[in-house]
Amino acid sequence: MKLRPDLAIIAAAVPPGTRALDVGCGDGELMVALRNKGVDARGLEIDPANVTAAIARGQSVVQGDANHDLADYPDDAFDYAILSQTLQTTERPDRVVDELLRIAPRAFVSFPNFAHWRVRLALLWGGRMPVTRSIPIAWYETPNIHHVTVSDFRDLVHSKGIGVERVWHLSGDKPTSDAAASWRAEHAIFLINRG
Repeated sequence: MKLRPDLAIIAAAVPPGTRALDVGCGDGELMVALRNKGVDARGLEIDPANVTAAIARGQSVVQGDANHDLADYPDDAFDYAILSQTLQTTERPDRVVDELLRIAPRAFVSFPNFAHWRVRLALLWGGRMPVTRSIPIAWYETPNIHHVTVSDFRDLVHSKGIGVERVWHLSGDKPTSDAAASWRAEHAIFLINRG
């Protein structure tokens, strides 16, 4: 099974023997990879079809909404919380980040970078919301309600006193450097902690 690049990075970085909650776990693909390396992985997913698919894969998943249901988890219930390609779809990303770091001391947050050069050019030259490799859905169909950038997320965690342990930037499926990441990176993955 070949994982999406951001999921592969996260799967490689979560240590065996830890407990992880995958928020917005989709069909459980990441959870399978985590369990294969000895991680006690659980999932929260809003889409009933994805919940059914994850359970069919033998994963422990509950149906729920990250906007509201994270509050039901106790403090420090997990070692890691994971929010992959979901931040931009939440009602209040700042509050979701707070909840992630309440239920786990560390969290992985990955998101598409809406400041990537292709997105900027599409807006500049076409005057329209872009449809790109990393944002493949038209504006009227997209679940994205917050257009977050690498710089925006850095500012958010800094303003909250949240620590950043590590950052990965991807251009397509390949890692790219931190240099000019807000311009060059299509996706970002942050490993954050309570600071």
